[in-house]
Amino acid sequence: MAACDETPPLGYSAHDRRRWAAEPAKSRARGPFERDRARVLHSFALRRLAAKTQVVQPGASDFPRTRLTHSLECAQIGRELGGALGCDADLVEAACLAHDLGHPPFGHNGEKALDVAAADCGGFEGNAQSLRLLTRLEGKVVVGGGGAPHTPGEQADPASAGLNLTRATLDATLKYPWPRGAGEAGSKFNCYPDDLAVFEWIRAGAPAAGPEGPPTCFESQIMDWADDVAYSVHDLEDALYSGMIRLSALRSRTERDDVCALAAGLYAEAGAGELEEVFADLMAEPFWPEEFAGDLGSLAALKNLTSELIGRLCRAAEQATRAAFGPDPITRYAADLAVPRRHLLECALLKALTAHYVMAREEAVAYQAREREVIAELVAAVRFGAPATLDAPFRAAYEASPDDAAALRVIVDQVATLTDTSARAWHERLVS
Repeated sequence: MAACDETPPLGYSAHDRRRWAAEPAKSRARGPFERDRARVLHSFALRRLAAKTQVVQPGASDFPRTRLTHSLECAQIGRELGGALGCDADLVEAACLAHDLGHPPFGHNGEKALDVAAADCGGFEGNAQSLRLLTRLEGKVVVGGGGAPHTPGEQADPASAGLNLTRATLDATLKYPWPRGAGEAGSKFNCYPDDLAVFEWIRAGAPAAGPEGPPTCFESQIMDWADDVAYSVHDLEDALYSGMIRLSALRSRTERDDVCALAAGLYAEAGAGELEEVFADLMAEPFWPEEFAGDLGSLAALKNLTSELIGRLCRAAEQATRAAFGPDPITRYAADLAVPRRHLLECALLKALTAHYVMAREEAVAYQAREREVIAELVAAVRFGAPATLDAPFRAAYEASPDDAAALRVIVDQVATLTDTSARAWHERLVS
């Protein structure tokens, strides 16, 4: 394994700073986690997120977030919160930038379709695909010659180590640190079977699993909360700007009852009564505009709303964590992020607003069904024509596949890298 970088960030051991593959000595002007952040920021995978769905399809208008803008906003929130709690800010930012790299075309909708298509090779999960990109698929560090697929621990043949990030940064990207089937039934997971060796290397030294399963490191918990805060608040901002949500509706008890029922069913372990109380208290805060009219004053008020909501949710987590664990810097497995229940419920309600007013619209349901069809048809077409239908890096991996399951995984890797735009173009070329 590679020696660690020479600049030791406070609170992170040589074990934390180690990389999977050996690299030549680097300049000491940058620390190891600063280098990790730069590698993610300059990656092909991050750039592709500019044309991948967040909630509204990219190109639908000039305003809504894409996966890329969401990731940048998540990174800013995570960097600030992590730094305030004593984490290495570059490490947290790198994890936040990387957290959605594995999302396929059409967001979570495409994820569901690819999971069905990949049933014979272990399924598909965006978080597991992110790990695969970081440690195998993204072109940065190749050991040997030729660039064959990464086979952890076997360096005689050419092998890709992906971005070859430090152990601590990779660990911070693991929201669900277990393979498929190791968590609750139907739960998310962070590792495919053929990525298990590098996954176990990342997790070496992590505390043993407790009653609730394997623990996540503190930096990963910050990344996860930054993700929740970013998308719950910014998706609301997008919906208010587009007119899909009207502020007057949020003041209606009937409308709020529907949102609370959805939040209770999807996002929170709470009764509708408790959620309605939290919702009413949140709406009573003075930072809510009367209405959004689209003029300059409304735009300023909308930005103030997003700032207030983000600050409220982040301050609550910072203050509760400090109250529980004291003022010293917190890194790795020294503590858990504490988020007060009320603020967890506020975040759940914000998510439910977008789910109710945006994603549940009849036209949204219709185009989501068509997106799933596009993914299924595209996987079948690429598989039928492989290896000629594959981009060059995937073609080599396909030809080296030892069995049908491994070959199918390469097909899925190829389709997952596509953007919404390129998926439609490939479908037009190969299917239509």
